[in-house]
Amino acid sequence: MTMNDPAAPEGAGSRRTYVRDDVTFASEGVECAAWLYRPDGVANPPIVVLAHGFGAFRELRLDAYASRFAEAGYAALVFDYRFWGASAGEPRRLLDIAAQQADWRTAIAYARGLAGVDATRVVAWGSSFGGGHVLDLAAHDHALSAVIAQVPHVSGPASSFSQAPAHVARLAWAGVRDQVGAWFGRAPHRVKSVGTPGELAMMTSPGAYDLVMAMAGDKRDELLVENDVPARVVLRVPLYSPGRHLDRILAPTLVQLATGDDVTPYAKAKRIVNRIPNGEVLSYDISHFEPYLDPHFEGIVTDQIAFLDHHVRKNR
Repeated sequence: MTMNDPAAPEGAGSRRTYVRDDVTFASEGVECAAWLYRPDGVANPPIVVLAHGFGAFRELRLDAYASRFAEAGYAALVFDYRFWGASAGEPRRLLDIAAQQADWRTAIAYARGLAGVDATRVVAWGSSFGGGHVLDLAAHDHALSAVIAQVPHVSGPASSFSQAPAHVARLAWAGVRDQVGAWFGRAPHRVKSVGTPGELAMMTSPGAYDLVMAMAGDKRDELLVENDVPARVVLRVPLYSPGRHLDRILAPTLVQLATGDDVTPYAKAKRIVNRIPNGEVLSYDISHFEPYLDPHFEGIVTDQIAFLDHHVRKNR
């Protein structure tokens, strides 16, 4: 399928058309669904591998980023984690940190094995919880050409305890209930991924629910059905701090932070990501979910492409 952006602004005539195909790869025996974007007229382009954040699937605006990368001459691979979206795996919508990290390693290996792309120029792109995954990945995989981490999760305690203590306690109790049930083979006890203030949900920032619904677009009904996770993840997020090993990252790394972020609190995140040896940190006066949407998306993705053009395209 050949595609381009019918809404491309005036002056964007240099944007390339591209082909997007549905592909799959097996991660620890489970099929992960992905979109593969190939820009027309580019021999052996670099490839950007993308995956989403907490409780999200590809259709929540990752296609917008991938299409812009393809129009700029980069291949892109956008995948759903196992248990999520179009990928296989049971129970559905289980957020298993170790499994998602393994899915990332497999996706990178799959990208490196593709014909018609430059296996020496592979970029890892992650947002929010996925941003934490790519930072953790880059601390161990020193063959990555570059890393882009958008509003990344870097500190488990900072993210877990950013909400009111009473709310945190309710989530923790739900997590214990689900974990005990899992040990006895019961169906998952679930909590909402994102909700309005006062609801029992993992993320309840003012305005967050409406922004995520806007990200869903015509997938809103699908998101409403899938807006939950087995609560056991509540017990694991505080222990997951990708920021601990950022000094091991060798690849050029772009980190984009939101000053109004209370999902991955800004001040703490900025102190941590400043330790990346070859890092570039950009801050925007927005909240956690605004990078995906107009009017902020254009500036965010333009900065990402400029970063890729400087650090990846020049290495051809």
